Amino acid sequence: MSLKFFDKLSQNFTELLLNDKNDYNVIIEVKDEKTFTAHSNILKYRSPCFHKELENIIPNENNIKTIIKPNISDEILDIILKYIYGGIVNLENVETRIIFDLMLAANEFELEELSKKLETHLIKTKASWLRTHFSLVYHTIFNKQNFKDLENFCNNIVVKDPNLIFDSSDFESLPESALASLLKRDDLRIEEAKIWEYTINWGIAQNPTLPINLKEWTKDNFLTLKTTLQQCLPYIRYFYISGKDILGKIQPYKKILDKQLWKDLVQYNLDPDQPIKSVILPRRFIFSTIISDEHAAEISSWIDRNTTNYSSRNYPYEFQLILRANRDGFDTQTIWNMCHGHTGTVIIIKVANTDEILGGYNPLMWDKTTNGTYMNTKNSFIFSLKNGKIQNSILSRVKKPVNAVYNYEKERQTKYGPNFGGHFCIKNDSKGFYDGGGNYEKDIRARLRDFDIVNYEIFKVNN
Repeated sequence: MSLKFFDKLSQNFTELLLNDKNDYNVIIEVKDEKTFTAHSNILKYRSPCFHKELENIIPNENNIKTIIKPNISDEILDIILKYIYGGIVNLENVETRIIFDLMLAANEFELEELSKKLETHLIKTKASWLRTHFSLVYHTIFNKQNFKDLENFCNNIVVKDPNLIFDSSDFESLPESALASLLKRDDLRIEEAKIWEYTINWGIAQNPTLPINLKEWTKDNFLTLKTTLQQCLPYIRYFYISGKDILGKIQPYKKILDKQLWKDLVQYNLDPDQPIKSVILPRRFIFSTIISDEHAAEISSWIDRNTTNYSSRNYPYEFQLILRANRDGFDTQTIWNMCHGHTGTVIIIKVANTDEILGGYNPLMWDKTTNGTYMNTKNSFIFSLKNGKIQNSILSRVKKPVNAVYNYEKERQTKYGPNFGGHFCIKNDSKGFYDGGGNYEKDIRARLRDFDIVNYEIFKVNN
């Protein structure tokens, strides 16, 4: 059995720090030349940083060693020393900026336990402050490289709103580790061609002596840029960049790419069915919980009326999520409220207890303000997608454009969502309705009338 008396021990050591001014053998000088006294044995055993510094400092004639920390405030060092001696940090009434600086100081003094606790405290209780001071936090933590939880916290914000970093005035001063950390993310919501441009611009900014005119660049200039970007280039998703952008944006810098990668990029854009040797990273951001890239490529092909499907690695449309039922709610009024005013939308429906994925494309605008009107378009279609036991997709184009899609009047929007030709629509309470092709060429499911819905998603399709 062990009897533990940590409270008394902590109290005694804290009193040693605060009250014993006779036996100290270390002086710590901080910002504004303010000084603290301490004991070398305690500092050395509690802090690896202090241990290394004290080993290399020659004592004066009174056998006292002086440590100078000009970037640490007296307030911060006071808290650090009380932690080292007593194991207690009181954060009550302490400003958040002081807590943030304390975390950085704890990291500098290699006080891992304290640094980690403060990092967790900031994320759990001071998230609003972290967002308000986002640029400061982001640049600082990546310079230190020891705050993985804060890195993830910040990157989770950036992937949803990339402009916070990529379009900020201090983007070019971003640490390389921060940029590489972002490029690794599969959920970074920004076009790959733009990511390439931002990365190139960042790399050039790190080397201000590079010629402004690219035509004047030498082999050594390209090597300099390649070396600067060596942590970043492997995380560009090259095979999801359009052929047009490969030609216009990547080819001018092809000398910074591995020869095999450039060869594979050219070959892939000429004949995507041929095998390639380069590593293909996954497309960024999982845009749907229902359909895959292969499905999105097939739908994109139908929108463009292609006779062959686009490649799943290179289709021309971005599927921008407007609504997800199991996130935003299954009531149909929500659909009308969130989709009102959007043109070029795809509705994806996952049917309960089957492998069925149904959907429809409307190139026109959904309008919740009408008194109930059909819209005229020859480009709408409904479909069933290949999935699981369903071996083939079914495309069903509109037959009578004048009755292609229907906007319900306001009083019926609480019962019915978007409607294709009067025969296929989402209903309230996780239900769908289909009574045959009607105004569309083919049946997209064998069983008619109502069906249960597991989830549905609505996307705006951008070219």
